[in-house]
Amino acid sequence: MIHRHFHTVLEAVLKLSADIIKPDANYNDDDCIGAIDGTHVRASVPQKDEVKYIGRKGYATQYIMVVCDFNMCFTFVWAGWEGTAHDTRIFDEVLQIPDLNFPYTTGDKYYVVDAGYPNTRGYLAPYKDTNIRYYLPDFDVDIRLLFKARWALLRDMHVNYKYKNQVRIVIASMAIHNYIRKVGRAQQESYNPVRGDTGSDVYEEGPSTRRTSDADLYMAAIWDIIAQDIITLRR
Repeated sequence: MIHRHFHTVLEAVLKLSADIIKPDANYNDDDCIGAIDGTHVRASVPQKDEVKYIGRKGYATQYIMVVCDFNMCFTFVWAGWEGTAHDTRIFDEVLQIPDLNFPYTTGDKYYVVDAGYPNTRGYLAPYKDTNIRYYLPDFDVDIRLLFKARWALLRDMHVNYKYKNQVRIVIASMAIHNYIRKVGRAQQESYNPVRGDTGSDVYEEGPSTRRTSDADLYMAAIWDIIAQDIITLRR
């Protein structure tokens, strides 16, 4: 009975997810409109498929590409990829499939992305310079912590659900997260992610596929402008 009720609720949330996991109408108003990242959730898959799902973590995972705005709401998700998938591969496919309703940038707007993605027009990767030092996991709240620290179910759902439902649970958890944020409850709660729960998700992406184009040169110029502004402010 409980199992049936869970699936009823899951179906209801998924039906609403398209209206909840999307950008605000004015999402392109600011220069930087959000962040893109990939994350992994432990998965259970048929033994014959395990090789495709066991990546650098050493166990089967579901790869998820997400976009997040600066209100800490998810504006796009593409879940269900095999754990061996690389950021660049999924990113390229997303941009080539109009039916996914990816929230594209317009004009000179851009997303921030990590080193697993190309630094190209509309997508600003980490600045690369011998004089710059930063450590990405120092940020207390990032895309990987927004929902994994909130939903304990994500840590062990692979034991109890078929893969199709594991994917659906990820999407549903993001929709519920957005709902909580948008009704203002999350602003009142004491939310302290426990890094121990997601410690295996430290920044360890491989280098992105290198490209040389006018779009790359444009974003390289944005790199330098932002870096110079920061240096000037620190003086």
